Amino acid sequence: MNISKFVAPEIIFGQGSLSQIGESAVRLGASKVFLVSDEGVINAGWADLALHYLRAAGLEAEVFSALTTNPKDFEVTQGVEHYLASGCDALVAVGGGSPTDVAKAIAILATNGGKLQDFEGINKITHPLPPMVIAPSTAGAGSEVSQFAIIVDTIRNLKMSIISKSLVPDIAIVDPELLKTKDALLAAATGLDALTHGIESYVSLAATPLTDIHALKSIELISRNLRRLVADRTDMEAGTDMAMASLTAGLAFSNAILGATHAMTHQVDGQIDQHHGETNASILPHVMAFNLPVCLERFRDIAVAMGEDTAGLDLESAARLSITAVEALIADIGLQKGLAQIGLESKDIPMLSGNAMKDACLVTNPRNATQEDIEAIFHKAM
Repeated sequence: MNISKFVAPEIIFGQGSLSQIGESAVRLGASKVFLVSDEGVINAGWADLALHYLRAAGLEAEVFSALTTNPKDFEVTQGVEHYLASGCDALVAVGGGSPTDVAKAIAILATNGGKLQDFEGINKITHPLPPMVIAPSTAGAGSEVSQFAIIVDTIRNLKMSIISKSLVPDIAIVDPELLKTKDALLAAATGLDALTHGIESYVSLAATPLTDIHALKSIELISRNLRRLVADRTDMEAGTDMAMASLTAGLAFSNAILGATHAMTHQVDGQIDQHHGETNASILPHVMAFNLPVCLERFRDIAVAMGEDTAGLDLESAARLSITAVEALIADIGLQKGLAQIGLESKDIPMLSGNAMKDACLVTNPRNATQEDIEAIFHKAM
């Protein structure tokens, strides 16, 4: 018997949809919301606009923004203390993957107790979480629809993957207007993260027909629009398509999980405070090359989705065009860097590889990988 599940929140999509954030929280029974954001989003004015809509709906609000690009376990602990002291009964995140993951992690500890490390892995959450409404300000992480929370363990210097259907937010509000204030580097890095989600979920061992539809659509939209959005963040056609791409990639990877690229980048990002999408750019083509022999047809599909002409080519040649297309996109958006250029040292590779072998994302990689395989990929990505 072949049984699969697909989980997703209520989704509100479109320009101006941030205006629905107050009404959404009210529908979930909130009276005082804990708004998690970051300084960049606050400076851009989006947190204040969200507060306006929350208060217009009759809600009180408390703001927490003491977090970094790769959120840390101690930042979550501070957030939990603030949440419990404030008397809030719901969480709202406005921002990229970092505020969203912090909001999810706060929700876990506020209701389940313990420490975050207790929940690392799959389905460790036992008590219900507070209501959550998420409004992403980037087109990349897909956290607004996912069952993932990724937080840096500052003792082990790695990113913990916490995976549970309990972490799927109640309502996701995807407003492409919020993408206009990103800089070019953030647009590039977050877009590459979404592409990695689409590719890894499409070749995942846990892929299903439902995740395939979303994965391929995200790859197609990113290939057509990411260059445009990096060049001009006010291009609302490209921004709307990239917001949809991030959303569909998030739905895909939340349900199909990911692969070796994320198992590896989680370790690098815990070691070096680098944007996750930039790390993905360094590693993704090399993982694709490693996985290629076991999923030629799927990589051919990816090449076609990226606009490559595969007519008349044998299967392997057509499949390899997917890697060529990814490398060209990475170069065009300015992310063509090796791991050494972003600060990784070769001496750390054995330790990082050992940790990658324990990452939940490696379980669904389409090709079995030994620690030696992971080390070899790291060296190629340097």
